[in-house]
Amino acid sequence: MESRKRSNLWFLLPIFFNIIGGIIAYFIIKDDDPSKAKNCLWLGIILSAISIAIFLIPLLIGISLFSHFPHFQTGPYF
Repeated sequence: MESRKRSNLWFLLPIFFNIIGGIIAYFIIKDDDPSKAKNCLWLGIILSAISIAIFLIPLLIGISLFSHFPHFQTGPYF
């Protein structure tokens, strides 16, 4: 089977839509350019992991520091 070169614009799909865009790009171009399809999928996975880490790390740090400040726990909001 002959492999066709696909445009590099396919990398925009996982950049904007993370894992969903990577999966869509993978299934659309996997027959024409398997290497680029796999790279799109990995880019979507990596960008999803980075965005989850950017959200979770500060959240977990905030939760762990919250227990060290008792005046926040006994305030009027609790």
